[in-house]
Amino acid sequence: MTNQIPTIILKPGKERALLRRHPWVYATGVSKVLGKPKSGETVRIQDSKGKFLAWGAFSPESALRARCWSFQEEDVIDAAWIEARVKAAIEARSCLRSRTNAIRLIFGEADFLPGLIVDQYNNQVVTQFQSAGVEYWRSVIGQALVKYTGCSQVYDRSDAATRAREGLPERKEVLEGEEPPQEVEIVEDGIKYGVDVRMGHKTGFYVDQRDNRALARRLAEEFKRVHGRGMRALNCFCYTGGFSLALKAGGAEEVVSIDSSADALQMAQENAKRNGFDDGSMKWIEANVFEALREFRDKGEQFDLVILDPPKFASSHHHVDKAARAYKDINLNGLRILAPGGQLLTFSCSGAIDVDLFQKIVAGAVIDSRVEAWMMARLGAGIDHPLLMTHPEGEYLKGLYLLSRGRV
Repeated sequence: MTNQIPTIILKPGKERALLRRHPWVYATGVSKVLGKPKSGETVRIQDSKGKFLAWGAFSPESALRARCWSFQEEDVIDAAWIEARVKAAIEARSCLRSRTNAIRLIFGEADFLPGLIVDQYNNQVVTQFQSAGVEYWRSVIGQALVKYTGCSQVYDRSDAATRAREGLPERKEVLEGEEPPQEVEIVEDGIKYGVDVRMGHKTGFYVDQRDNRALARRLAEEFKRVHGRGMRALNCFCYTGGFSLALKAGGAEEVVSIDSSADALQMAQENAKRNGFDDGSMKWIEANVFEALREFRDKGEQFDLVILDPPKFASSHHHVDKAARAYKDINLNGLRILAPGGQLLTFSCSGAIDVDLFQKIVAGAVIDSRVEAWMMARLGAGIDHPLLMTHPEGEYLKGLYLLSRGRV
Protein backbone atom coordinates (compact mmCIF):
# COMPACT_ATOMS: atom_id res chain seq x y z
CA MET A 1 0.00 0.00 0.00
CA THR A 2 2.70 2.51 1.02
CA ASN A 3 4.62 1.78 -2.21
CA GLN A 4 1.77 3.42 -4.14
CA ILE A 5 2.04 6.66 -2.13
CA PRO A 6 4.61 9.23 -3.29
CA THR A 7 7.45 9.12 -0.80
CA ILE A 8 10.32 11.36 0.21
CA ILE A 9 13.37 9.55 1.56
CA LEU A 10 15.73 11.66 3.62
CA LYS A 11 19.51 11.51 3.70
CA PRO A 12 21.07 9.80 6.74
CA GLY A 13 20.95 12.07 9.78
CA LYS A 14 18.42 14.47 8.26
CA GLU A 15 15.56 12.92 10.21
CA ARG A 16 16.59 14.55 13.49
CA ALA A 17 14.50 17.70 13.03
CA LEU A 18 11.38 15.70 12.19
CA LEU A 19 11.90 13.44 15.19
CA ARG A 20 11.65 16.67 17.22
CA ARG A 21 8.46 17.40 15.27
CA HIS A 22 9.86 20.39 13.41
CA PRO A 23 7.51 20.68 10.40
CA TRP A 24 9.92 21.55 7.57
CA VAL A 25 11.90 19.34 5.20
CA TYR A 26 14.61 21.17 3.28
CA ALA A 27 15.51 20.15 -0.27
CA THR A 28 19.11 19.67 0.82
CA GLY A 29 18.01 16.92 3.19
CA VAL A 30 16.20 14.86 0.57
CA SER A 31 17.90 11.76 -0.80
CA LYS A 32 15.26 10.85 -3.38
CA VAL A 33 11.58 11.08 -4.21
CA LEU A 34 9.67 7.93 -5.10
CA GLY A 35 6.77 8.46 -7.47
CA LYS A 36 5.81 11.67 -9.21
CA PRO A 37 3.96 13.82 -6.67
CA LYS A 38 2.29 16.98 -7.93
CA SER A 39 2.80 20.36 -6.28
CA GLY A 40 0.95 20.32 -2.95
CA GLU A 41 0.20 16.59 -3.03
CA THR A 42 0.57 14.64 0.19
CA VAL A 43 3.75 12.57 0.45
CA ARG A 44 4.98 10.05 2.95
CA ILE A 45 8.28 11.13 4.53
CA GLN A 46 10.72 8.42 5.63
CA ASP A 47 14.21 8.28 7.04
CA SER A 48 17.06 6.61 5.15
CA LYS A 49 16.11 3.23 6.66
CA GLY A 50 12.48 3.40 5.56
CA LYS A 51 10.96 4.39 8.92
CA PHE A 52 7.87 6.65 8.77
CA LEU A 53 8.44 10.18 9.98
CA ALA A 54 5.54 12.35 8.79
CA TRP A 55 2.93 13.17 6.20
CA GLY A 56 3.81 16.32 4.29
CA ALA A 57 2.85 18.52 1.36
CA PHE A 58 5.28 18.31 -1.56
CA SER A 59 6.66 21.52 -3.06
CA PRO A 60 8.94 20.74 -6.04
CA GLU A 61 10.24 24.30 -6.54
CA SER A 62 10.77 25.42 -2.96
CA ALA A 63 13.83 25.16 -0.73
CA LEU A 64 11.27 23.82 1.75
CA ARG A 65 10.63 20.66 -0.24
CA ALA A 66 7.88 19.53 2.13
CA ARG A 67 5.89 20.97 5.03
CA CYS A 68 4.49 18.46 7.47
CA TRP A 69 0.81 17.99 8.08
CA SER A 70 1.05 15.27 10.70
CA PHE A 71 3.53 13.03 12.51
CA GLN A 72 0.88 10.33 13.10
CA GLU A 73 1.15 7.49 10.59
CA GLU A 74 -2.50 6.54 11.03
CA ASP A 75 -3.71 9.98 9.88
CA VAL A 76 -5.26 10.28 6.44
CA ILE A 77 -4.73 13.72 4.92
CA ASP A 78 -7.97 14.24 3.06
CA ALA A 79 -10.68 16.92 2.83
CA ALA A 80 -12.18 15.84 6.17
CA TRP A 81 -8.78 16.10 7.90
CA ILE A 82 -8.19 19.60 6.47
CA GLU A 83 -11.69 20.74 7.44
CA ALA A 84 -11.19 19.46 10.99
CA ARG A 85 -8.00 21.53 11.32
CA VAL A 86 -9.83 24.65 10.13
CA LYS A 87 -12.66 24.04 12.61
CA ALA A 88 -10.26 23.50 15.53
CA ALA A 89 -8.31 26.66 14.74
CA ILE A 90 -11.43 28.83 14.61
CA GLU A 91 -12.80 27.39 17.84
CA ALA A 92 -9.49 28.06 19.63
CA ARG A 93 -9.94 31.83 19.02
CA SER A 94 -13.48 32.05 20.42
CA CYS A 95 -12.23 33.71 23.63
CA LEU A 96 -11.33 36.87 21.68
CA ARG A 97 -14.75 37.55 20.22
CA SER A 98 -15.98 39.56 23.21
CA ARG A 99 -13.04 41.94 22.74
CA THR A 100 -12.76 42.33 18.98
CA ASN A 101 -14.12 41.25 15.62
CA ALA A 102 -10.65 41.36 14.05
CA ILE A 103 -8.97 38.01 14.71
CA ARG A 104 -6.29 35.80 13.19
CA LEU A 105 -8.22 32.58 12.72
CA ILE A 106 -5.40 30.43 11.33
CA PHE A 107 -1.67 30.91 11.89
CA GLY A 108 0.07 28.46 9.60
CA GLU A 109 2.23 25.82 11.23
CA ALA A 110 0.85 26.59 14.69
CA ASP A 111 -2.57 25.35 13.51
CA PHE A 112 -1.11 22.39 11.54
CA LEU A 113 -1.99 24.10 8.26
CA PRO A 114 1.52 25.17 7.22
CA GLY A 115 1.66 28.26 5.06
CA LEU A 116 -1.96 29.31 5.62
CA ILE A 117 -2.87 32.68 7.11
CA VAL A 118 -6.53 33.57 7.71
CA ASP A 119 -7.82 36.78 9.28
CA GLN A 120 -11.41 37.73 10.01
CA TYR A 121 -12.51 41.37 9.89
CA ASN A 122 -16.11 41.62 11.07
CA ASN A 123 -18.06 39.60 8.46
CA GLN A 124 -15.17 39.45 5.97
CA VAL A 125 -12.59 36.65 5.92
CA VAL A 126 -9.21 37.18 4.21
CA THR A 127 -6.79 34.39 3.28
CA GLN A 128 -3.14 34.07 2.33
CA PHE A 129 -2.05 30.73 0.83
CA GLN A 130 1.74 30.83 1.17
CA SER A 131 2.63 27.21 0.44
CA ALA A 132 1.92 24.57 -2.17
CA GLY A 133 0.17 22.31 0.32
CA VAL A 134 -2.59 24.68 1.39
CA GLU A 135 -2.92 25.88 -2.21
CA TYR A 136 -3.71 22.27 -3.17
CA TRP A 137 -6.60 22.29 -0.68
CA ARG A 138 -7.66 25.87 -1.48
CA SER A 139 -11.28 25.13 -2.36
CA VAL A 140 -11.82 22.85 0.64
CA ILE A 141 -10.36 25.47 2.96
CA GLY A 142 -12.52 28.25 1.51
CA GLN A 143 -15.70 26.21 2.01
CA ALA A 144 -14.68 25.24 5.54
CA LEU A 145 -14.08 28.88 6.46
CA VAL A 146 -17.59 29.80 5.35
CA LYS A 147 -19.01 26.83 7.26
CA TYR A 148 -17.29 27.50 10.59
CA THR A 149 -17.18 31.31 10.68
CA GLY A 150 -20.68 31.94 9.38
CA CYS A 151 -19.16 34.53 7.02
CA SER A 152 -20.13 34.17 3.37
CA GLN A 153 -17.36 36.46 2.13
CA VAL A 154 -13.80 35.12 1.70
CA TYR A 155 -11.24 37.20 -0.18
CA ASP A 156 -7.86 35.76 -1.14
CA ARG A 157 -4.81 38.03 -0.69
CA SER A 158 -2.22 35.49 -1.83
CA ASP A 159 0.07 38.18 -3.21
CA ALA A 160 3.11 37.83 -0.92
CA ALA A 161 6.61 37.13 -2.22
CA THR A 162 6.57 33.71 -0.55
CA ARG A 163 4.28 32.48 -3.34
CA ALA A 164 7.01 32.85 -5.95
CA ARG A 165 9.39 30.73 -3.87
CA GLU A 166 6.75 27.99 -3.93
CA GLY A 167 6.36 28.26 -7.70
CA LEU A 168 2.87 29.70 -7.29
CA PRO A 169 1.35 32.71 -9.10
CA GLU A 170 0.03 35.68 -7.15
CA ARG A 171 -3.69 35.82 -6.49
CA LYS A 172 -5.98 38.67 -5.42
CA GLU A 173 -9.51 37.46 -5.93
CA VAL A 174 -12.74 36.33 -4.35
CA LEU A 175 -12.52 32.82 -2.94
CA GLU A 176 -16.10 32.60 -1.64
CA GLY A 177 -19.02 35.00 -1.92
CA GLU A 178 -18.69 38.43 -3.52
CA GLU A 179 -16.18 41.26 -3.83
CA PRO A 180 -15.42 42.84 -0.45
CA PRO A 181 -16.55 46.41 0.21
CA GLN A 182 -14.11 49.29 -0.20
CA GLU A 183 -13.71 49.35 3.56
CA VAL A 184 -14.61 46.98 6.39
CA GLU A 185 -15.16 48.49 9.83
CA ILE A 186 -13.79 46.58 12.81
CA VAL A 187 -13.85 47.25 16.55
CA GLU A 188 -10.98 46.49 18.91
CA ASP A 189 -11.24 47.28 22.61
CA GLY A 190 -13.96 49.81 21.81
CA ILE A 191 -11.95 51.61 19.10
CA LYS A 192 -13.20 51.57 15.51
CA TYR A 193 -10.90 51.11 12.53
CA GLY A 194 -11.49 50.93 8.80
CA VAL A 195 -9.71 48.11 6.96
CA ASP A 196 -8.99 47.88 3.24
CA VAL A 197 -8.71 44.13 2.70
CA ARG A 198 -7.99 44.43 -1.03
CA MET A 199 -5.10 46.90 -1.02
CA GLY A 200 -3.93 47.19 2.60
CA HIS A 201 -0.68 45.78 4.01
CA LYS A 202 -0.73 42.01 4.50
CA THR A 203 -4.44 41.22 4.86
CA GLY A 204 -5.36 44.84 5.64
CA PHE A 205 -4.57 45.37 9.33
CA TYR A 206 -1.99 44.35 11.91
CA VAL A 207 -4.08 42.17 14.21
CA ASP A 208 -0.86 40.84 15.74
CA GLN A 209 -0.30 44.15 17.58
CA ARG A 210 -3.62 44.05 19.47
CA ASP A 211 -2.14 43.49 22.92
CA ASN A 212 0.62 46.02 22.33
CA ARG A 213 -1.93 48.66 21.30
CA ALA A 214 -3.73 47.89 24.56
CA LEU A 215 -0.42 48.34 26.42
CA ALA A 216 0.15 51.73 24.76
CA ARG A 217 -3.34 52.78 25.85
CA ARG A 218 -2.66 51.72 29.45
CA LEU A 219 0.63 53.61 29.47
CA ALA A 220 -1.17 56.77 28.31
CA GLU A 221 -3.81 56.31 31.02
CA GLU A 222 -1.21 55.74 33.71
CA PHE A 223 0.85 58.74 32.58
CA LYS A 224 -2.18 61.02 32.86
CA ARG A 225 -3.04 59.66 36.31
CA VAL A 226 0.50 60.21 37.61
CA HIS A 227 1.35 63.52 35.92
CA GLY A 228 -2.05 65.15 35.75
CA ARG A 229 -1.69 65.79 32.02
CA GLY A 230 -1.83 63.77 28.85
CA MET A 231 1.42 62.53 27.35
CA ARG A 232 3.04 63.73 24.15
CA ALA A 233 3.53 60.62 22.02
CA LEU A 234 5.20 59.79 18.72
CA ASN A 235 4.07 56.85 16.58
CA CYS A 236 6.53 55.98 13.80
CA PHE A 237 5.50 53.87 10.80
CA CYS A 238 1.94 54.53 11.94
CA TYR A 239 0.19 52.92 8.92
CA THR A 240 -3.58 53.44 9.46
CA GLY A 241 -3.19 54.73 13.00
CA GLY A 242 -3.57 51.65 15.20
CA PHE A 243 -1.25 52.74 18.00
CA SER A 244 -2.16 56.40 17.49
CA LEU A 245 -5.84 55.87 18.19
CA ALA A 246 -5.09 53.63 21.18
CA LEU A 247 -2.91 56.38 22.68
CA LYS A 248 -5.59 59.00 22.09
CA ALA A 249 -8.20 56.74 23.71
CA GLY A 250 -5.87 56.50 26.72
CA GLY A 251 -5.85 60.27 27.16
CA ALA A 252 -2.70 61.34 25.31
CA GLU A 253 -2.63 65.12 24.93
CA GLU A 254 -0.80 65.10 21.60
CA VAL A 255 -0.08 62.22 19.24
CA VAL A 256 2.31 62.77 16.33
CA SER A 257 2.15 60.03 13.69
CA ILE A 258 4.57 59.48 10.80
CA ASP A 259 4.32 57.30 7.72
CA SER A 260 5.71 57.51 4.19
CA SER A 261 2.37 56.49 2.64
CA ALA A 262 -0.14 59.26 1.91
CA ASP A 263 -2.88 56.66 1.44
CA ALA A 264 -2.21 55.10 4.85
CA LEU A 265 -2.23 58.50 6.52
CA GLN A 266 -5.51 59.38 4.82
CA MET A 267 -7.12 56.24 6.22
CA ALA A 268 -5.56 56.94 9.63
CA GLN A 269 -7.18 60.38 9.69
CA GLU A 270 -10.51 58.85 8.69
CA ASN A 271 -10.11 56.37 11.55
CA ALA A 272 -9.53 59.28 13.94
CA LYS A 273 -12.73 60.92 12.71
CA ARG A 274 -14.82 57.78 13.10
CA ASN A 275 -13.83 57.73 16.79
CA GLY A 276 -14.35 61.47 17.34
CA PHE A 277 -10.62 62.08 17.80
CA ASP A 278 -10.30 64.81 15.14
CA ASP A 279 -9.90 67.63 17.68
CA GLY A 280 -6.54 68.89 16.46
CA SER A 281 -4.49 66.92 18.98
CA MET A 282 -3.49 64.30 16.43
CA LYS A 283 -0.83 65.34 13.90
CA TRP A 284 -0.11 63.34 10.76
CA ILE A 285 3.22 63.66 8.96
CA GLU A 286 4.05 62.13 5.58
CA ALA A 287 7.80 61.58 5.78
CA ASN A 288 10.68 59.13 5.84
CA VAL A 289 10.89 58.04 9.49
CA PHE A 290 14.69 57.85 9.50
CA GLU A 291 14.91 61.46 8.38
CA ALA A 292 12.08 62.64 10.63
CA LEU A 293 13.71 61.17 13.73
CA ARG A 294 16.98 62.96 12.95
CA GLU A 295 15.08 66.21 12.45
CA PHE A 296 13.31 65.83 15.79
CA ARG A 297 16.68 65.08 17.41
CA ASP A 298 18.35 68.12 15.86
CA LYS A 299 15.49 70.40 16.94
CA GLY A 300 15.60 69.12 20.51
CA GLU A 301 12.06 67.73 20.35
CA GLN A 302 11.04 65.45 23.23
CA PHE A 303 8.29 62.88 23.62
CA ASP A 304 6.97 61.03 26.66
CA LEU A 305 6.44 57.89 24.57
CA VAL A 306 7.96 56.80 21.27
CA ILE A 307 6.66 53.83 19.28
CA LEU A 308 8.80 52.23 16.56
CA ASP A 309 6.87 49.62 14.55
CA PRO A 310 8.67 49.42 11.20
CA PRO A 311 7.94 47.12 8.27
CA LYS A 312 10.07 44.03 7.76
CA PHE A 313 13.69 45.15 7.30
CA ALA A 314 15.07 41.62 6.71
CA SER A 315 13.15 39.38 4.32
CA SER A 316 15.77 36.62 4.71
CA HIS A 317 19.04 35.88 6.50
CA HIS A 318 20.88 37.52 3.59
CA HIS A 319 19.59 40.92 4.73
CA VAL A 320 20.28 40.64 8.46
CA ASP A 321 23.32 42.95 8.56
CA LYS A 322 21.58 45.73 6.65
CA ALA A 323 18.44 45.31 8.77
CA ALA A 324 20.46 45.44 12.00
CA ARG A 325 21.88 48.80 10.97
CA ALA A 326 18.38 50.10 10.22
CA TYR A 327 16.99 48.94 13.57
CA LYS A 328 20.00 50.47 15.34
CA ASP A 329 19.44 53.79 13.58
CA ILE A 330 15.78 54.25 14.46
CA ASN A 331 16.21 53.05 18.03
CA LEU A 332 19.23 55.29 18.61
CA ASN A 333 17.34 58.40 17.52
CA GLY A 334 14.13 57.26 19.16
CA LEU A 335 15.93 57.05 22.50
CA ARG A 336 17.57 60.45 21.99
CA ILE A 337 14.19 62.23 21.75
CA LEU A 338 12.71 60.67 24.88
CA ALA A 339 11.80 63.13 27.60
CA PRO A 340 13.16 62.38 31.12
CA GLY A 341 11.39 59.24 32.29
CA GLY A 342 10.18 58.61 28.75
CA GLN A 343 9.11 55.23 27.40
CA LEU A 344 9.93 53.37 24.20
CA LEU A 345 7.94 50.57 22.55
CA THR A 346 10.09 49.12 19.79
CA PHE A 347 9.35 46.20 17.46
CA SER A 348 10.72 43.99 14.73
CA CYS A 349 8.57 41.81 12.48
CA SER A 350 11.58 40.39 10.60
CA GLY A 351 11.63 36.63 11.08
CA ALA A 352 15.35 36.57 10.26
CA ILE A 353 16.03 38.80 13.30
CA ASP A 354 15.54 36.58 16.35
CA VAL A 355 14.66 37.75 19.84
CA ASP A 356 18.22 37.69 21.15
CA LEU A 357 19.64 39.59 18.19
CA PHE A 358 16.93 42.23 18.36
CA GLN A 359 17.61 42.79 22.04
CA LYS A 360 21.34 43.12 21.32
CA ILE A 361 20.67 45.68 18.59
CA VAL A 362 18.49 47.77 20.90
CA ALA A 363 21.04 47.43 23.72
CA GLY A 364 23.65 48.84 21.35
CA ALA A 365 21.37 51.79 20.63
CA VAL A 366 20.91 52.34 24.38
CA ILE A 367 24.68 52.41 24.90
CA ASP A 368 25.33 54.82 22.03
CA SER A 369 22.44 57.11 22.95
CA ARG A 370 23.86 57.49 26.47
CA VAL A 371 20.41 56.84 27.88
CA GLU A 372 20.11 54.55 30.86
CA ALA A 373 17.12 52.31 30.32
CA TRP A 374 15.25 49.53 32.02
CA MET A 375 13.68 46.78 29.94
CA MET A 376 10.24 46.54 31.48
CA ALA A 377 8.91 43.75 29.27
CA ARG A 378 9.46 41.68 26.17
CA LEU A 379 6.54 41.98 23.77
CA GLY A 380 5.09 39.78 21.07
CA ALA A 381 1.98 38.93 19.11
CA GLY A 382 -1.43 38.23 20.63
CA ILE A 383 -2.86 34.88 21.63
CA ASP A 384 -4.33 34.31 18.17
CA HIS A 385 -0.70 34.02 16.97
CA PRO A 386 0.40 31.09 19.18
CA LEU A 387 3.94 29.78 18.92
CA LEU A 388 4.21 26.07 18.17
CA MET A 389 7.05 25.08 20.49
CA THR A 390 8.60 22.78 17.89
CA HIS A 391 8.58 25.59 15.32
CA PRO A 392 10.39 28.60 16.80
CA GLU A 393 10.46 30.29 13.39
CA GLY A 394 6.83 31.20 14.02
CA GLU A 395 7.91 33.92 16.47
CA TYR A 396 8.29 36.65 13.86
CA LEU A 397 7.02 39.62 15.92
CA LYS A 398 9.13 40.65 18.87
CA GLY A 399 9.24 43.86 20.84
CA LEU A 400 10.70 45.58 23.88
CA TYR A 401 9.18 48.03 26.34
CA LEU A 402 11.92 50.32 27.67
CA LEU A 403 11.77 52.97 30.39
CA SER A 404 14.34 55.75 30.37
CA ARG A 405 16.12 56.21 33.70
CA GLY A 406 18.08 59.32 32.69
CA ARG A 407 21.21 60.13 30.73
CA VAL A 408 24.87 59.50 31.39
